[in-house]
Amino acid sequence: TVGTQTDYRDGEAQTDPYSPEYVVLSASIPELLTLATLTWGRGLPAGLAEVEMIERARAKRAWEATLPPLDSASQITKRRKMMDDMEKKEWVFREQEIEKLQELRLEVLKKLLWRRKEKQNELDFKRLDAQWQNHQKAIEEKIKKNQQNYALMIRKLVAKRKNVGGKLARRDIIEDYADFASQTYAPLSRIGYFPDNHAERYVVKNYYLNTFAGLCQLEASLPDSVTQVQIQALKPKCSTTKTGFIKRSARLEAELAQVHQALLDKKNKVKEPKKPLRFLEKIEKPVPQPPTPTLEKPSIEEEETELAVICLQQLLRGRAIQNMMFEGKEKRLELIRELRTTHALQEDVQLLIKAEKQETLALQQQHDLHMHELSQIESHLAWAEGKTLADLFDFLSKELLRLQEEQRIHAFVMLAERQRRMREAEESGRRQVEEMQRQEEDEIFRQVREGELHQSTIDSYLEDIILSSMENTAEEQAKEEIQRMAVEINDIAYEMENRRTRLQSEEIVAELVYSFLIPEIEKNSFKERGKES
Repeated sequence: TVGTQTDYRDGEAQTDPYSPEYVVLSASIPELLTLATLTWGRGLPAGLAEVEMIERARAKRAWEATLPPLDSASQITKRRKMMDDMEKKEWVFREQEIEKLQELRLEVLKKLLWRRKEKQNELDFKRLDAQWQNHQKAIEEKIKKNQQNYALMIRKLVAKRKNVGGKLARRDIIEDYADFASQTYAPLSRIGYFPDNHAERYVVKNYYLNTFAGLCQLEASLPDSVTQVQIQALKPKCSTTKTGFIKRSARLEAELAQVHQALLDKKNKVKEPKKPLRFLEKIEKPVPQPPTPTLEKPSIEEEETELAVICLQQLLRGRAIQNMMFEGKEKRLELIRELRTTHALQEDVQLLIKAEKQETLALQQQHDLHMHELSQIESHLAWAEGKTLADLFDFLSKELLRLQEEQRIHAFVMLAERQRRMREAEESGRRQVEEMQRQEEDEIFRQVREGELHQSTIDSYLEDIILSSMENTAEEQAKEEIQRMAVEINDIAYEMENRRTRLQSEEIVAELVYSFLIPEIEKNSFKERGKES
């Protein structure tokens, strides 16, 4: 019976579905455990893709159950063939999945491009609208300025017309003060007077309103009826209960009484007498119009006579114009004949010109077709020549690069051979010196040994000296050899870097990738295949 309302939604307190603990028997492997990787939000609840994945896993387990055992060579070959077929199928399925993903990405990209196009169109529309608004504002400002200039020039013309003679008139002070629209009462801002300035001097400053003492004095002077208002509650027109509630029956009685009173008032209503006019207005009669003039009506005989005269005049004038035209025709008869013959000749010439024009157009069309065929043949020939030349230039460029690479490798070989020979010569000289030093030391050792020194002390002393001298000598020679080789290799490398082009650099990178990266990938893939098998 008690309702509660929380401040949180159910979705904010929702957790992942509960997964209870389970125990698997040693002899059974339930299929449900193969779906342990699916969790809520990552595969669960299962959709179409998850169902297809489960079906593929079932098919793969069934296929693994059909694999032959590894007990003979033929079974191993058959097993390997089945595994290769399955691997091909998996690669095909993977390619299909990649194609689906690419199609989805393409659709998403199309939608993004469409949205970007819509946004760009919207921005262009807004920019054009803003430019149009600015243009309209500039036009309105220009029109407003023209109107202001128009009003200014009109005022100047009116002022000039008032004083055409250019006479100077004194100011009439009485007239200015009598006219409330004059500069005395309403000065114009364009003359230099701004009525909004110094507006604080027109503010009413009252002691009783602006100071606290004045307010206290004003409040003390007011009667109690102003500060302490007493409102009497209206008495209800209907009978009410103790709590002030009006019953429905009492409300209906009050409405019926109101309607009855309205009917009585309407029935006993007395017509009010007409009130006399308070203000009498004199209506002036308009000035009578003058009488319309009239003409005497002519007799019928006079009208017929006048019409006959008018018709006779028209006939005479028309006959006179015909005679004038006939006389002009007789005077210029030869000229008319000449014009008629010229017009006939012009028609023949026009027919000949039209025939020549049609023949010219036909020849021009044939020429255009011939030129079009020639251009097509030339384009095909140029395409074949270009293809042949492109193949030839490609072959020559590749041969040139191959020769350059061979020369570079030959130079490296010659340089290495030279360094080897120099090292052998240096090593042979060093060995001769060492042999001579060794003979001298042996002679010294033999002579010292024959002396009175103890044999063991001499041996240990000589061994220490020989070891220390050999280590020092080998270390110095190794440092010198390494420094010299580093300098030579750096010079050769810098020279090759300066001579090498971008295409040679790309070929070197391709050779490195082909020599190191691809074999490593093949080795890893072979290892993975071995592990899977």
